Amino acid sequence: MNWDWPSVATLAAVGVSWGVIFWMRKRALNFSVIALFALAIGIPIGIVAEQHVQAVNPIGRIYINVLLATVAPLVLVAIVSAMTSLGTIAKLKSIGLRSTFWLLLSNALGVILALALAFIFRPGDGTGAKLGAVPSDTIAGQVQQFGDVVVSFFPTNVVGSFSANAIIPIILIAVTISIAYLSLAEKQGEKVKIFADGIEALKLVVFKVVSYVIRMTPYAIVALTAHMVGMSTNLGKSFTSLLGLLVLVWAACTIHTWGINSVLLSSFANVSPVAFFRKIFPAQLTAFTTQSSIGTLPVTTGQLTRKVGVHPEIAHFTAPLGANIGMPGCAGIWPILIAVWGINAYGLAYSPGQYLLLAILSIVVSIGVAGVPGAATVSAATVMAAAGLPLEFVAATIPIGVIADMARTATNVTAAAVSATVVARQTGMLDDAIFEGRAQFVEDDDVLTPRPAQPQPVAHGWPAQPQPQPVATAWPAQPQPQPVATAWPAQPQPHTVAGPWPAQPQPVAPHAPNPELVRS
Repeated sequence: MNWDWPSVATLAAVGVSWGVIFWMRKRALNFSVIALFALAIGIPIGIVAEQHVQAVNPIGRIYINVLLATVAPLVLVAIVSAMTSLGTIAKLKSIGLRSTFWLLLSNALGVILALALAFIFRPGDGTGAKLGAVPSDTIAGQVQQFGDVVVSFFPTNVVGSFSANAIIPIILIAVTISIAYLSLAEKQGEKVKIFADGIEALKLVVFKVVSYVIRMTPYAIVALTAHMVGMSTNLGKSFTSLLGLLVLVWAACTIHTWGINSVLLSSFANVSPVAFFRKIFPAQLTAFTTQSSIGTLPVTTGQLTRKVGVHPEIAHFTAPLGANIGMPGCAGIWPILIAVWGINAYGLAYSPGQYLLLAILSIVVSIGVAGVPGAATVSAATVMAAAGLPLEFVAATIPIGVIADMARTATNVTAAAVSATVVARQTGMLDDAIFEGRAQFVEDDDVLTPRPAQPQPVAHGWPAQPQPQPVATAWPAQPQPQPVATAWPAQPQPHTVAGPWPAQPQPVAPHAPNPELVRS
């Protein structure tokens, strides 16, 4: 990259926008408003700067790298913490099966939607493209065999899985650890309690680190948006057919994100779709700009627990699972529309039975798609190869891949959040008070002592302030008959051990109990 005056001016414009964002944060404006401003200001910067946006590209890449670095520890700690708090293996099975079902159903609905739109609008029809015009050797190297995908779920190197952000293996590791803990906790609870306490402490530290990264999101959005817009301004000059496909992809993602999910939310989660989308908007916007479902996980789980009211046990399990299973944008809508576009553009014959096979393959391939930028190309290539279609279809659509990925990733993240909300409702773990704004989610690190579910009397529960005699305050709240009390005098005596005991009135006491020992 050559540094010239336009590049310096682009960097300066981004710096000025950061100043405005900093001012907005100081004014305590809503995070969604700040993020939307960042998106809006990044667009004109990209349009004016064009190729000179390369100057701010490292900023966005650094943010994505740092965000991805938090994913593996976040997923492991969050899932183990959530599962160990479930208490029973039966409850773990229920949540796992429900989550998988709703994630796959979301992708199946995306496949049906894409086929319907493709049959109606027939993208690529009349293009008259010829096979062999676009090299596809690189795409061929990205094809994944289904058997290899399944084998990759089971790690041979735990450290390697973490370094590669391989979410499915990490989830399996976390599930195995959690099942082992739950099995031991039923018989040797005291011996393994230290493990659960350590996980909770580690979770607090990891979540605090993630919160630091999330605060930087609006600043990164400016650079990411400017770079994407600046590098995509010349698309429409020679890719008319591809632009039509791009519009159809965005339309399908929009319908799935706000149309299909609205039906699922109102029918199965019994929540207002409008309120729900308003609450998860920061996650959608982060996904839109970073193009990474995995990288958006910290934002997604945060909005689900803090704003939607999904219990952390569900949010920290279903959302990470949704970054690798389902993925209607990348594994459902995109491969189907590419396939139909290519069939029409290259004039291939395709039967109804083959379309049915194509739909089934898209659903199957969605199990294990990595939620990172570029994963849609891998999933599409895998579907094309399995369906016997030319990989040139995928290679020809690479120029619009970046812009399409913005809508695809937002669709993926929304589907995962909706699935988590539905599962939370079905398992009775959706807090309506938080969703309706009548209560606030309290982080574990905001509380230093256990919180009772209902207000407790100060006299007989936990004291409001530290007390000099913690043992006396923890004894029964009601007067208890003391068989040995008849031998004790009612007045203070120099007894070193028994002194703290008589916290209740004694039946034989001829005088009032000592106020030093009885506290209300």
